[in-house]
Amino acid sequence: MRVLVSVDMEGTAGVVDRSDITPGTPGWERAREFMTDEASAAVRGVFAEGGGAEVTVCDSHAKGLNILPGRLDPRARLIRGTPRPLDMVAGVDRGFDALLLVGYHGRAGLTDAVLPHTLSGRTIDSVRINGMVLGEIGLSAAVARSYGAPTALVTGDDGAAEEAADVLPGVATVTVKRALGVRAADSVHPEVACSLIEDAVPKALASVDLTSQLAFPASIDLEVDLRMAEMMERILLIPGSERRGARTFGYPDIALPAAYGLVGLVADIAEIS
Repeated sequence: MRVLVSVDMEGTAGVVDRSDITPGTPGWERAREFMTDEASAAVRGVFAEGGGAEVTVCDSHAKGLNILPGRLDPRARLIRGTPRPLDMVAGVDRGFDALLLVGYHGRAGLTDAVLPHTLSGRTIDSVRINGMVLGEIGLSAAVARSYGAPTALVTGDDGAAEEAADVLPGVATVTVKRALGVRAADSVHPEVACSLIEDAVPKALASVDLTSQLAFPASIDLEVDLRMAEMMERILLIPGSERRGARTFGYPDIALPAAYGLVGLVADIAEIS
């Protein structure tokens, strides 16, 4: 079995504030260890049953320079750095059998979730695929599904677990903390989080079902609500884009993986506008 483990930071045990996730801060230095350890726990879970597994870990927070390579389980390959094709699920187009989403968080607009956002909290209010609102959980799962890789497990706070259950009915989840606000949580100890994740992975991989996964047609309609209207000026320079409101950008008849990349590009363009 070939498994891709996409690891974010906001849903990691113990992480609650922007100072925990901002590169260069003392909080981020600690959170890097927690994030790396949860990734390693997922890797151990994949290998728990033995056999010829192959695991790739994708560092999916910010610029992809968070996981400590020397601390990661040595059996895993590591994708890090940006920009890169398919962003948070980079490599999924190379024939993986399953996707694990570790340390994920709720989408933009949620109130009962820790540090909720969709790709860029400073620029994006909402992302819709064929009218369906999706956050990073749904977008990652949908892109992976388009390449034949079902999402077996989602870990993070209770807001992420609820979102996963909504867009991926029946998917296995691990809740490592419960939101008390967007910057407050009741969290298990990082070591406990790792044990929960390691124990959940084998069961999740054994029961995953591709047919129950979020699926879209080959050509979809993308719609993005930006946080500020002035961001539209740069976005509308993208060929094929169209204005659908003061803060709403649309792109019809686009393949899902391309739409996912376009949302990332929109976030980057808007941030420098």
